[in-house]
Amino acid sequence: MATSGKQAMVVGIDESEHSNYALEWTLDHFFAPLASNPPFKLFVVHAKPSASSAVGLAGPGAADVLPYVEADLRKIAARVVEKAKELCLSKSVNDAVVEVVEGDARNVLCEAVERHHASMLVVGSHGYGAIKRAVLGSVSDYCAHHAHCSVLIVKRPKSKH
Repeated sequence: MATSGKQAMVVGIDESEHSNYALEWTLDHFFAPLASNPPFKLFVVHAKPSASSAVGLAGPGAADVLPYVEADLRKIAARVVEKAKELCLSKSVNDAVVEVVEGDARNVLCEAVERHHASMLVVGSHGYGAIKRAVLGSVSDYCAHHAHCSVLIVKRPKSKH
């Protein structure tokens, strides 16, 4: 259970600007105004794909590529975590727990909700169209249907060109 009697909030992050926006929006709306006593314990979770899932179907030579893919995925995860920590600190949120969990984001986020007994999950929306969403699958859509808590999908405002 979350420490200090506070409810837990999980925020899913990846390397996209959409997820950075969702984290910043969450910090601005739930944490920064109440920096001395925020209502939630914050868990920021990055789902790192496994090298084998990132490479896809194995073919001749796939085993030779996996260590390089794994190294790249680790570097990406380190950058994502560092950016999230910097953003939290810039908003005076010093006690956020940032985790990297290997696996598919859909499952990782729903499992994080269970593990932390979260009452809210926050995810960003990539704004995919129907075709891309059907092919790639929407993490936010999956979580909205499968997470055992309220799910907040933060949409980034369309940029004005």
